Amino acid sequence: MKVQNYVNHRRMHPLFHYVFSLLALGLVVLSIMQLVNALQANDQVLPAIIYVLIAVIVVVIFLLIRSYPIKAQDRAIRAEENLRHFVLTQKLLDKKLTMGQITALRFASDEEFPALCKKAAAERLTPDAIKKAIRSWRGDNFRI
Repeated sequence: MKVQNYVNHRRMHPLFHYVFSLLALGLVVLSIMQLVNALQANDQVLPAIIYVLIAVIVVVIFLLIRSYPIKAQDRAIRAEENLRHFVLTQKLLDKKLTMGQITALRFASDEEFPALCKKAAAERLTPDAIKKAIRSWRGDNFRI
């Protein structure tokens, strides 16, 4: 596995991000086209409406399938980084840090983590700014 850094740390799952997302988009487009054609031809509209509803349901499920594991991982990251900060400083993370900031801070090495946490809270750094400020990158190979 490649060593992670700012440039290559984002994870894309090809089957989910490319194949399923394109299929879901195609389903929505085709179902709307079917509805428009049925309305213009004054032909059976009910099946076309059902197709659109099915497409909407598929898109909602598609989004939920991605959001639930991310929320669970965010909770785990918050707990891990809070413990890490406590071990290094004997203090919990600053309550002003957002989940996005904490998620970005997980890439910082132990040496720069406490100072970067202070700076992120004080200056309200964006997650991207935090990642760019990291000098010694600590990879997260388990995030999906």
